[in-house]
Amino acid sequence: MLLVFAVIAAVIFLFVTEWLRVDMVAILTMISLPMLGLVDGRTAFAGFSSTAVISIIAVIILGRGLDHTGVIGQVMRPLVLLAGNSRWRIVALLSLTIGFLASVMHAIGAAVLFLPTLRRISRQTGLPLPQLLMPMGAAAILGGTLSLVGSSPLIMLNDLLAPFNLAPFNLFSVTPVGLALVAVGICYFVLLGGWLLPRDKSDDARSAHRSVDTLKYYSRLGVLFELTLPADARRAPKVDEICDAYLVHVVALKTQDERVKVLPPDRDATVSPGSVVAVYGIAEQVAQAAQAYGFTVSRELHTFARELSSALSGVAEAVVPPRSKFIGRSLQEIRFRHNYLVAPLALYRQEHVYYTHLGQRRLQVGDAILMHGAWEQFQRFRQTRDLIFTHSLDHEVLHPQKAGAAVACFALSTALVIFTSLSLPVCLMAGAFGMVLSGVLSLDEAYRGVDWRTVFLLAGLIPLGLAAQQTGAAAWLAGKLMAWLDQPPAFLLLLLIAALSSAFTLVVSNVGATVLLVPLVVNLAQDAGLDPRLAALVVGLAASNSFMLPTHQVNALYMGAGGYRSLDFIKAGTPLSVLVLLVLVSVVYLVY
Repeated sequence: MLLVFAVIAAVIFLFVTEWLRVDMVAILTMISLPMLGLVDGRTAFAGFSSTAVISIIAVIILGRGLDHTGVIGQVMRPLVLLAGNSRWRIVALLSLTIGFLASVMHAIGAAVLFLPTLRRISRQTGLPLPQLLMPMGAAAILGGTLSLVGSSPLIMLNDLLAPFNLAPFNLFSVTPVGLALVAVGICYFVLLGGWLLPRDKSDDARSAHRSVDTLKYYSRLGVLFELTLPADARRAPKVDEICDAYLVHVVALKTQDERVKVLPPDRDATVSPGSVVAVYGIAEQVAQAAQAYGFTVSRELHTFARELSSALSGVAEAVVPPRSKFIGRSLQEIRFRHNYLVAPLALYRQEHVYYTHLGQRRLQVGDAILMHGAWEQFQRFRQTRDLIFTHSLDHEVLHPQKAGAAVACFALSTALVIFTSLSLPVCLMAGAFGMVLSGVLSLDEAYRGVDWRTVFLLAGLIPLGLAAQQTGAAAWLAGKLMAWLDQPPAFLLLLLIAALSSAFTLVVSNVGATVLLVPLVVNLAQDAGLDPRLAALVVGLAASNSFMLPTHQVNALYMGAGGYRSLDFIKAGTPLSVLVLLVLVSVVYLVY
């Protein structure tokens, strides 16, 4: 039994000191337990077959499919527009969304779904990713308390109550407590997140600033506008005419009599009355062009909102390398727009930037071309080796045509979780397999999408909980603590149970803490004259109070993505854990 306590202390020490990565600590734990004789070899690796690990793998694949088709981006777009660049509005709105999603899909599922979107928001707004990820992770964890299928401890709760012949909880029995906890988490990070969270730039934010620095060389490029030519307009200008006369670059065209949107149009294409175009330009130049031709100007994209979203398209710079077949040829001869489906915006040559007559200039080695296009086209362009991009093209190519299939697979999993008695991993894996079967993801893409660091972290810690249970260490410690309480008032008893569950969940996983403590607190509550269902409910809810260390799978997932240290979780998570304890017990005591 002492060996178990020694291993637990060593794990906590390594988490705090960061001498080893958290997943390496978990693997070391998994290896050490059978060597010390605390568990057998089969038990040491039982974590890889646990329902929690299988559920995580399945839900990561589900999230990958939804993001791969741009579904999450479509849902998030109006929220991002509403939030603007305000940190507190972004945190509040996105936390609400991820919290409610976690109530039906588990915290890790919601966290995985939103990670790519949060990275894009960080790039777009310049907000450091560490300022966003921890609040979203907390919202996902707390959102799991909104329903009885939101977290593994709550899913297990009714099964643990059955041997005591206690009435089961229904799906939304925990909702009042969950709403209060989500509200506390959001308010905490909105008010204090700016001071408590690290401000270091993540790789994503640095990438965004590199792009901004690139655009500074092209000071006359401007921004995107959407122009509409009225049906009764007297003039029908050509694309090259607008560019050469006003430095306004047309990157998309939709004519009145055609449903097809051309991205980009040829330079000799005519903008007929009733057409809509998307252009790059400085506001003053765009206003002059609009006055000359009769355009109405919109600073927001409507017709091209999806096609020109940052998820699907953007601006990139590429250099003409030696041995490129473009050397000595003009963009007009190459038929650059027509053949490569990207719009050149400027040409940088020997400290000079050209914006007009780009089609007539013969390309030289070292010329840099700034262009706008779909990320998918840039990825294809990169394979030709005729241009070398100056920044990494880390934007994933989305496939919105598969969005319906992705949503159907997600809906299938959710329906199976809510309306059937099938186990959670079966429900989630059915949807994940549907993603592959329907062609949303290839099998290789599904495998690559799994975060194996998170898988090994959780699988390595699960046997530690089993060791604590099998050796009697957890029961001994819990029994001593319960005996020491000596008939306290109901509120204090619930508070101590919540604190004990919170402490256990940091070291033996939320599932392990629930399995170990529910039988003990049920007996204790019966002896104290307290409703044992409430004591068990507090254990299940407090098992989600794991913000002080990156032991929860959501924290483990976001730790690497956000570049956090364990001390960051201690600094920001400790006050939140105390608040969650107080609010949780208060609401349970008052409502139930």
